[in-house]
Amino acid sequence: MSLEIKNKLSGVFAPIVTPFDEKGEIVFDALQRNIAKLNETPLRGYFVLGTNGEFRSLTFEEKLKIVELVKKETSGKGKIVIAGASCESTFESVKLAKELCNLDVDFISLMPPSFFAKRMTDETLVGYFTEVAEAIDKPVLLYNNPSVANGLCLSTKVIAKVSEHPNIFGIKDTSKGNYDSYLLSTQGKDFWVLAGSASFFFPAVILGGVGGVLSLANVFPDLCCQLYELAVKKDLEAGISLHRKIMKLNSLVSGSFGVAGVKAAMDKFGFEGLYPRRPLLPLSKEEANNLQEAIQKVL
Repeated sequence: MSLEIKNKLSGVFAPIVTPFDEKGEIVFDALQRNIAKLNETPLRGYFVLGTNGEFRSLTFEEKLKIVELVKKETSGKGKIVIAGASCESTFESVKLAKELCNLDVDFISLMPPSFFAKRMTDETLVGYFTEVAEAIDKPVLLYNNPSVANGLCLSTKVIAKVSEHPNIFGIKDTSKGNYDSYLLSTQGKDFWVLAGSASFFFPAVILGGVGGVLSLANVFPDLCCQLYELAVKKDLEAGISLHRKIMKLNSLVSGSFGVAGVKAAMDKFGFEGLYPRRPLLPLSKEEANNLQEAIQKVL
């Protein structure tokens, strides 16, 4: 089981965006076309209903429709689907997670509830992750992203404790890539680490991470997969060179503009990011053109 889980998580995942039109309606045809193009790349799979998917802006029904489409488009393609079930209550998270399991996703991802961040003690969070994990029959991954979780960062103590649970197998970390601490605190356990940013993806894999969920993979999936292969081979010379290029690209795209930047870059480089859902605003025409020029200089 542990080797099977590790194999499924080994590689690059694109945290796919949700394309909206100017009115805020989901453009499912654009999402379908994006997945079809990404299916032709070496990506290991997709992270659905994450930060780049603007999951907090989606209704319960929309979340299920998106995952249903992604599962349909990936059928027979050998791609792994991780789906986010993060909600503000254990009750809601269990309800969503069960529905996602019915759609036969490969993994369920859980970000900690953060509206009452000051009350999210280690004990509370361990209880939350444990209760959801025990309610479903799909393996669970933690998702640590303080920048969109009211500053809440999972402690090493929480990670070490829940890594003992037989249905919790890893973490996607988008904080600071504290992989040495994770590897030490979960030593001897079947617990796998995915880097949550292209900025520290290469060193994370070198240190023992099995893969990454990279927003840049929505725009440049082949480059991200190439970096993964160099890290696995421990080709430091070529790897560091490509790592620096990808760091610059990541800084220009998601680092400067977040989801709107990822979508604008997708529009300029062969995919369909379209609009974010308000209140998020798209890049202006001038900003998008400047972004394109800056990216081309790095490429």
